[in-house]
Amino acid sequence: MNILVLNSGSSSLKYQLFDMQGETVMAKGLVEKIGLEGSELTHSPAGKDKVNIVTDIPNHSVAIELVISELLDPVHGVIRDMKEINAVGHRVVHGGQTFCKSCLIDTNVLAEIERLVELAPLHNPPTILAIRACEEKMHGVPMVAVFDTAFHQTMPAYTYLYGLPYHYYEKYQVRRYGFHGTSHRFVSARCSELLGKKDAKIITCHLGNGSSIAAINNGKVLDTSMCFTPLQGILMGTRCGDIDPAIVTFLMAKEGLDPKAMDDVMNKESGLLGISGVSPDMRYIEEAAAKGNERAAVALKVFEKTVVHYIGAYAAELNGVDAIVFTAGIGENAINARANICANLDYLGVDFDAEANNCRGQEVEITRPGSKTRIFAIPTNEELMIARDAQALVQGK
Repeated sequence: MNILVLNSGSSSLKYQLFDMQGETVMAKGLVEKIGLEGSELTHSPAGKDKVNIVTDIPNHSVAIELVISELLDPVHGVIRDMKEINAVGHRVVHGGQTFCKSCLIDTNVLAEIERLVELAPLHNPPTILAIRACEEKMHGVPMVAVFDTAFHQTMPAYTYLYGLPYHYYEKYQVRRYGFHGTSHRFVSARCSELLGKKDAKIITCHLGNGSSIAAINNGKVLDTSMCFTPLQGILMGTRCGDIDPAIVTFLMAKEGLDPKAMDDVMNKESGLLGISGVSPDMRYIEEAAAKGNERAAVALKVFEKTVVHYIGAYAAELNGVDAIVFTAGIGENAINARANICANLDYLGVDFDAEANNCRGQEVEITRPGSKTRIFAIPTNEELMIARDAQALVQGK
């Protein structure tokens, strides 16, 4: 079975085509600047040269058509007929309270995803466009929605409710949702395999430009750091993470900011970029700090401190922890950040292995044998998780 996985942004479309017999990637690519000047497709077929096509791509429908064309191309394609694509898996950022697991897309499911646009106005609309484009271009091919929020729907009410008047939850569904759920699900399941323990207590740290941490007990999420939106939680690339809510109205009054402008400050101008003044990219901040940039050094410390804070909180909520997992761009590659975070975890019985930690992008345990709490770096694979869900639903498993 071949599964096409799509991850749609407002002006972008990432894709991977999987052969599920061996869970191998047949081709992958990225369509950029959809609807903008200079739009292009980068297509990477397995075992063949990468292809770059610069052309006018006015909308997601044209982008989907171009992707299919490249997959079928006699020179750099990987399939000969559209019938070789057995299903399409779509990453959907927000499933609200409605969706606690992945599902086949039908008219009712699509209508509900559209209703949830008010909770994810930047993320759900492009996914809807991609789903409709696939319906138009790929008649009869089953499609599956895999929700970033679904894995977190096991949180109890005492975790997901805010200390606001209850009628705001009833009227507007204002509550903690959590994001990056597909990644947390993938790496926590892999960690359980490595531990040989299904009922493990695991803290998963998805650390990238967007970052979130989750407390998982026996495969179910107890708590997670991202909340009503992806803004709350630890310091991120350009997002502020946890702040006193009163700061929002204070700055709006002082700076004359409207809600959209204030939202931009918190989501696009803050975080590692806001403190360092250098970049949202950990690599450049580390370089600047090494050259004596004090703001860059402080930004790194704030990031590490917030991760340590959540690990401590979740270790308490779980009443102990078997393993901690680092994943995503920073978690898989930032050797120094992992070491600095782990330096604060002696109280959990962590016996850190600096030599094992000296690696990037690999699955590795970075604690010594006998460590009371084990720590792993595990590369995430959200696309494979989406493909697996799509295969299971289409085959009725």
